[in-house]
Amino acid sequence: MGVRWLQMGAGNIFRVFVAAVQQDLLDAGLTDTGITVCECFDEEIIPAVLTPFNNETLGVTLHVDGRLETRKIASIQEAFGRDLPRLKEIIANPELQIISVIITEKGYTVSPANIAPAPANAQSTLEYVTAGLLARFEKNAPPLALVSMDNFAANGDVLKKSLQTIANAWADNGSAPAAFAEYVAKQAYPWTMIDKITPHPGEKVAEALRSQGFSAEQARITKTGKGTVTAPFVNAEAAQYLIMEDAFPNGRPPFEKLPNAGVYLTDRETVRKVDHMKVCACLNPLHTILAVSGMLLNYPTISACMQDEGLVRLIRKAAAEALPVVANPVIIDPQQFLEEVLTRRFPNPFIPDAPARIATDTSQKIPVRFGQTLQARQKAGLPMGELTAIPLLVALWLRYRMGIDDTGAKLILSPDPLVPAEVAKLEGSPFGSAPDLRPILSNSQQFGVDLYAAGLGEKIESLFLQLSKEANAVKNVLINHG
Repeated sequence: MGVRWLQMGAGNIFRVFVAAVQQDLLDAGLTDTGITVCECFDEEIIPAVLTPFNNETLGVTLHVDGRLETRKIASIQEAFGRDLPRLKEIIANPELQIISVIITEKGYTVSPANIAPAPANAQSTLEYVTAGLLARFEKNAPPLALVSMDNFAANGDVLKKSLQTIANAWADNGSAPAAFAEYVAKQAYPWTMIDKITPHPGEKVAEALRSQGFSAEQARITKTGKGTVTAPFVNAEAAQYLIMEDAFPNGRPPFEKLPNAGVYLTDRETVRKVDHMKVCACLNPLHTILAVSGMLLNYPTISACMQDEGLVRLIRKAAAEALPVVANPVIIDPQQFLEEVLTRRFPNPFIPDAPARIATDTSQKIPVRFGQTLQARQKAGLPMGELTAIPLLVALWLRYRMGIDDTGAKLILSPDPLVPAEVAKLEGSPFGSAPDLRPILSNSQQFGVDLYAAGLGEKIESLFLQLSKEANAVKNVLINHG
């Protein structure tokens, strides 16, 4: 069986969404090949959850009404780890149409000083891909589509820049021909937006599977040496969206013939609009608010946060503050998308998604999820003084960084290695403290704007003092807010 689609990264969202789309195509007789998967970062995944099960995944859809729907996803035709000769063989094949990449945003960081000295010494996932492209270049094979499906804006451009950086380094040191860098640039790098809440495999889900007759092996959850939580099953919500720029120079599967798969083919500008709608207004910023607040209030899941009327009121207000500067992408209506998030997706009690997972790297998320809205409102001449939800989010985040919950108990902060030093200093501050927030709130890199110049600094200072005054202050502020 030939290889037309190569996936880099064997993570959960790939196995339960992207691989399921290919399964739909196979079931409908619209393709005759599966997807080949290469996992370079965490090779333990392959022998732990794919090889023993003939590369099949048990997809588990957690419906809001409590139904647990299972499906066998058997579209992975081959799975392997750091086998560079095999990877080069696959990528050099002229029949290959797609190399999709799901490796988290951190995987795209390429430092010229740390690039492997030659293709044969490739270490990172993107170095492996570039080495494979060199083999394709040497075969004079036609351009194909390199498709980032990681969840950040302009992901196609970021992937292109990373691969070009590696190719240029190898061309500069003589490890590859000078023309190779131009070949890498000529590949297609479509933009995408992917959306499907896919938390870590849950123990309650594993218990339910065992009660339905699935074996202990099929329901076993594994944590690898690199910290990846994986299992032969993947649990996820029902909703799913994959918006892709239709730029596939060597062909692609007929996604348009799957009207119910959640796949939309469109142009780059529409992808940008959908991504902005989701990331800056209708989902991601609301997730961040729930995560930070949920940590402070000791809510175990995002769905538990949605039982708090004050929090629901706050995230609705946050969406209302962002939507005026969000363009309607047309293929998805922002208001309908928002209502699905607020009434079906976030409240789903069967999605075992913890605030701690969402709160990871919050300092890196704030400039995008909130800073872009502040910048856009300024540019549009919309009044900043009327904002209430975004200032409260900033105050809640700083209150969270104190490292104590709303009862006064120690709070274990989620990992955030790039948190600004001034914000990190808040950890350990007691109730009633009044730190100088000006160095933090005037940081336009962190918030998109200087919050004092925007007329919001003093408001945030006041909210922070209210939130950190005493035990139960967070709960009280949320009750009285708005």
